[in-house]
Amino acid sequence: MARVASELRCSAEQRTELAALARSRTAEARLVERARIVLACLEGKRNDEVSRSLGVRPNTVGLWRKRFAADGVAGLQDRPRPGKKATYGPELRLRVLRRLEQAPPKGLSSWDGGSLAAALGVSDDAVWRVMRKEGIQLRRHRSWCVSTDPQFAAKAADIIGLYLNPPDNALVLSVDEKPTIQALERARGYVQTSSGKVVQGLKSTYKRHGTINLFAALEVTTGVLRGKTTASKKRVDFQAFMDEVVAEYPGDRQIHVILDNLCTHKKNDDWLAAHPNVTFHFTPTSASWLNQVEIWFGIFSRKALVGASFASVEQLVRAIHDFVEVYNEHAAPFVWRKREVKGAQLRNTIVNFCN
Repeated sequence: MARVASELRCSAEQRTELAALARSRTAEARLVERARIVLACLEGKRNDEVSRSLGVRPNTVGLWRKRFAADGVAGLQDRPRPGKKATYGPELRLRVLRRLEQAPPKGLSSWDGGSLAAALGVSDDAVWRVMRKEGIQLRRHRSWCVSTDPQFAAKAADIIGLYLNPPDNALVLSVDEKPTIQALERARGYVQTSSGKVVQGLKSTYKRHGTINLFAALEVTTGVLRGKTTASKKRVDFQAFMDEVVAEYPGDRQIHVILDNLCTHKKNDDWLAAHPNVTFHFTPTSASWLNQVEIWFGIFSRKALVGASFASVEQLVRAIHDFVEVYNEHAAPFVWRKREVKGAQLRNTIVNFCN
């Protein structure tokens, strides 16, 4: 005669929770099965009867009957298991970090996962686990430029002040040039990769048809840009461009021009004397990123030059002027904001980053 299992007791709340779990289509299948086992047991059935009706082993029914009797619905969850003993202890992290501070092996310029694992006598996976946890990416690089200008704060404040609070009835222009833009002719189109992706394709060989220079003046308050292409980029070319730009505004209007420290922007005292309404403001050394026209140059290069093909310098010039014309139709000022940069400069050791 089959043994009769002990009777289970269940509150109304527990029964409702078990019923919801047994009907669930999103819960784990094992939890759904366990809830059905307990519900069948609550109906007064023996373990062998529940086993046959649900297609599980009798000892499985007995296990979850006992778990529920002891811990309720929470007892249907898996208990923590010890798992496999760790091959490497927590000291591996410190070994990896210290090794990264040492010189790489002979013949290598920097460490990689394989060489690091070999030097430590551990598996590649163990090294990669540590580096992923610490956020170390050995193949990614970042460059930085630190201005050593002793007047950096004063010059930067002067320029940012023009962006955020320009003088009344004054015009602020951000001026610079993009030199030696190449007119490259090459076959281009769409290609399908081995993975089935369709991408833009460029032939590796190309023809050179010469270069052109672009002078640009960005009106900070409107975002409108005025450009001029020239064959050379000497001081006389810069002054001729500024003559054209200044001529478009009333002679009594104050014009503030933001420039970097290129030699052609300096030694223009005679030109400035002839234009008393114009004031030059220079960015700190190694800080041309303060000049907003550099943002425009990035947009221009990305949208009009990258991946393009030009059969002549004349075609390149037309493309430049076409881009400026279309851009100005929807021009808008750039929003100047301070961005906090972290980790952009060298620290003493990698351990300083990870501790």
